Amino acid sequence: MTTLATTGSDSGSAAGDTLTRDALAVLQPGFDGTTAPDWVRRRLGEGLASVALFGRNVVTEEQVTALTAQLRAERDDLLVAIDEESGDVTRLDVRTGSSFPGNHALGAVDDPDLTRAVSRELGRRLAACGVTFDWAPSADVNANADNPVIGVRSFGASTDLVARHTAAWVEGLQSTGVAACTKHFPGHGDTNVDSHHAVPRIDVDADTLYERELPPFRAAIAAGTRAVMSAHILVPALDPDRPGTLSRRILTELLRGELGYQGLIVTDGMEMRAISGTYGLEHGVVLAIAAGADAICVGGGLCDEGTVLKLRDALVAAVRSGELAEERLADAAARVRDLAAWTARARGGPETEPQPEIGLVAARRALRVTRTGNAAPVNTPVYVAQFEPARNIAVGDQTPWGVAADLGRLLPGTASGSFTGEGAGAAALAAAGGRRIVAVVRDEHRHDWMGSALDTVLAARPDTVVVEMGLPQATPRGALHIATYGAARVCGVAAAEAVLAD
Repeated sequence: MTTLATTGSDSGSAAGDTLTRDALAVLQPGFDGTTAPDWVRRRLGEGLASVALFGRNVVTEEQVTALTAQLRAERDDLLVAIDEESGDVTRLDVRTGSSFPGNHALGAVDDPDLTRAVSRELGRRLAACGVTFDWAPSADVNANADNPVIGVRSFGASTDLVARHTAAWVEGLQSTGVAACTKHFPGHGDTNVDSHHAVPRIDVDADTLYERELPPFRAAIAAGTRAVMSAHILVPALDPDRPGTLSRRILTELLRGELGYQGLIVTDGMEMRAISGTYGLEHGVVLAIAAGADAICVGGGLCDEGTVLKLRDALVAAVRSGELAEERLADAAARVRDLAAWTARARGGPETEPQPEIGLVAARRALRVTRTGNAAPVNTPVYVAQFEPARNIAVGDQTPWGVAADLGRLLPGTASGSFTGEGAGAAALAAAGGRRIVAVVRDEHRHDWMGSALDTVLAARPDTVVVEMGLPQATPRGALHIATYGAARVCGVAAAEAVLAD
């Protein structure tokens, strides 16, 4: 076995060192900037096989195309990954809002052909930008309506519905040569804790897990998903000690053994506190590979060269100490290279006909409009009061949402404001003056202050239009109630049209 010099330094790591190359190959790091940093290009020559793009790396599609071309000049079969679910979680449209509705809207329509068409168009756009690996779709069954991190990222609360749309989404995306990554195994839907902050726990029996959580993953595997992403969740019925990402029982015995999955297993972001805050980043990475993961997602937060070198060296040191079998690391690296080779072969395949309007078509079909009062139609400028909850880390705070911009376009002179917390309702009424109010909420059922704000507004102004852009669990109210099943840009466009069409 080849040995390295001092662990934690860059000295002594020869480009031809098989062990070092394997350790680099399993990492899927992010980086800062909108062009390829020198350190990333250098590490590609030393064995790095993947990079990940986040919102900070994206300005325009043309810029992303130039960036991926820069990277591929160093390694033609490079895996370029992105966390592009569409809907609320978008990186390609991070500054404008997504051109495609998310999973919950597609599940509300329940037309697998539409889901397949939407993911195909997304894949076409990604492929045109040089992106070859998408950390999507979410196959989580949203069994807990109070889930703080999944919600509208799920196709729904029905296992059968989630399974058929997960399969359709995988098929559509991969028809364009972009690898799908079905997540978050073994299922993140029945949690009330965000794994970005702590370790969620799912306390249900094994029969429930097998009947409710696993069928969408079985469907994805049957559809040929090229990758599966692990969840940082503790499932005592499967493994009482280790979260999914670090559990051999879950990744190797269940996913590989019982479900027969042979593709790439990638971790969720390893900086998330569920792992880094409990096990430490470097040790967590070693434990994940030992458990059966093949690729390490890192870089949503830590995106520097030093992090990559620490993780590379931690893996090498673990092999040298006997904590990690060299064969397991080599197998993981081989699976990464196999996926990279598949995407390289798939690039430049049959082109799909662009369907630029498919996202808006889907968003319009997803709308649920409920009239609960007899107010007059909206045909004059309004005041849009947006009740803004704290955003989870997966969604981020860069992406705009709501209906204000689109109503302003349709009704020139429309004004808007954002409100949050105690007193939000009174503040919105004062700001609106005499104008008709369009109140925009997101997951009203999860936020007591938001429900109270809506109570205040509706008591004073019963002709208010309510637009729910999150999970529509609260009872529809307002003169007109519009549920969009997500906050993508196209959902806002569709809702604005519906405000005027009533």
